[in-house]
Amino acid sequence: MTIERIVLNPERNVSLTAYIQPVGGEFGQIECRPGVLVIPGGGYHFCSDREAEPVAFAYLKAGYQAFILRYSLDAQSIWPNPLDDYEQAMALIRQSADQWHVAEDRIAVVGFSAGGHLAACAATMSKHRPNAAILGYPVIDGDCVREYQRTAPDVVAHVDGNTCPCFVFATRTDNLVPAVNTIHLVDALYRNEVAFESHIYSNGPHGLSTGDASIEGNPFCERYPRWVEDSISWLKDVLGGVTPKGLAAPRFGAKVNGNREKTLNLDCTLAHLMGNPAAKALLDTAVSGWNSDAPSGRATVIRLGDTLRYMGMDVGRIREIGEKLNAIDNRSKEA
Repeated sequence: MTIERIVLNPERNVSLTAYIQPVGGEFGQIECRPGVLVIPGGGYHFCSDREAEPVAFAYLKAGYQAFILRYSLDAQSIWPNPLDDYEQAMALIRQSADQWHVAEDRIAVVGFSAGGHLAACAATMSKHRPNAAILGYPVIDGDCVREYQRTAPDVVAHVDGNTCPCFVFATRTDNLVPAVNTIHLVDALYRNEVAFESHIYSNGPHGLSTGDASIEGNPFCERYPRWVEDSISWLKDVLGGVTPKGLAAPRFGAKVNGNREKTLNLDCTLAHLMGNPAAKALLDTAVSGWNSDAPSGRATVIRLGDTLRYMGMDVGRIREIGEKLNAIDNRSKEA
């Protein structure tokens, strides 16, 4: 492994530390690795060492290239300085993808507390978006954010369909960053059809990091440390993981449905399709007994392909309907 520390902004003491594992040779067919950019917490006053290397090492063990961003703090943390620090770091990682053997389309950001706020801003409003975000007890709500940095933005207001998939975790008893921050974020992700996984553990103080006994001496629920393994497994679901044969394909992908594809498709929700006259007309004639004027309350979440399979439709006929939908521009509302 090679370790590099790059000073991104000497005036603001901003740096990026890269932990780069080798590829090829003893690592067989691995030509590049997915990456994680770790953003420690600290209330925008310091960067917690507990949420830096201990976190990076967990992902290194799973085969990732790991990077740690130490961003603008205190008087220098006026917005958008921290987000600019992130932009510079992510741009450098992607520009150095060949040198650092990192798959530039498989880079997740991992942030905690105030660093979770910065990571969530990266996921929702940055120019150089991460491909996934892992957010630990993140500061999300505007009122909570302003307790730490009065110029920093509310995250929920910026969640939209372009937000990357998110893995979010917290503890119910966190008395510094209440779990309602996580609840509000998850609600916004759900409403905007963004893929996510969330865990709110029953008991534990703020700032647990990985939950390793060498880091935290206060009591917390024994399930909490599982977030590390769960987040790595989740990354395999949405981005794919690393194997001795190279990068594996995602198990499920990063999309909740097909509503944002260029053309209509079987993964679109019923409600989305019924808003398109051409799709509505197609289904009214192609599906026996179809009543598009009376969709159920599930229409906002259930996908057409699933519905047709539940109805017992022949696979070939489903494929034929899918091909006809693919001929309809998703942006068009004309019949």
